[in-house]
Amino acid sequence: MADQTPAVEWRDGDTPVSSLFQDPYFSVVDGLAETRHVFLAGNDLPARFRPGFHIAELGFGTGLNMLAAWAAWNASGTDGPLRFTSFEAYPLAPADIARALAAFPELAPLSGPFLQRWRAGARRFSLPGLEAEIIEGDARQRLGAWDGAADAWFLDGFAPARNPELWEPALMAQVAAHTRPGGTFATYTAAGAVRRALSEAGFEVARRPGFGRKRHMSTGRLRPPP
Repeated sequence: MADQTPAVEWRDGDTPVSSLFQDPYFSVVDGLAETRHVFLAGNDLPARFRPGFHIAELGFGTGLNMLAAWAAWNASGTDGPLRFTSFEAYPLAPADIARALAAFPELAPLSGPFLQRWRAGARRFSLPGLEAEIIEGDARQRLGAWDGAADAWFLDGFAPARNPELWEPALMAQVAAHTRPGGTFATYTAAGAVRRALSEAGFEVARRPGFGRKRHMSTGRLRPPP
């Protein structure tokens, strides 16, 4: 996966679709509702929030997941900022992100300040209630070099059949290696290969009802060491 800015196609006017992977960045039904169902509820958030909580993500895309998590954090009243780290090989242009996020006006108080930083080229920034870093490049190299550990993972690469690199067993093992004890993951996919890779990496994997037309999704918690 060579680093590059992808061309974006637009479906139904508001839904961005990757020209490279031919997959939408979020649900054509309701992207924000999908994020809340899959990534927040799938990681038992905001119930697990505590000071210093750290979310990590594979696939930053439009930043919608970050904004939804940040909004939930602010609403929870938890002290200090939420820490959010995301890995993205194909960062979107500011104009494309702005167009995509315009579909979610309730997030405008957060998306505006974020977009200001993104347009300025910032990939590590602090905003009220948020400490964010977007690490550009191939996650298969970048994650191994990362010295952090997450309490919760958002696994949001494009569909495994279209973007298999972001679901490789070796990368799932790195996800587990960069998860705090008792940490969790959530993802929209229930593909058998992905579930097996996460189980072999050390997670107790469960299947839950998916969002919209997706029958199932996957969640998991890191098993304690033997």
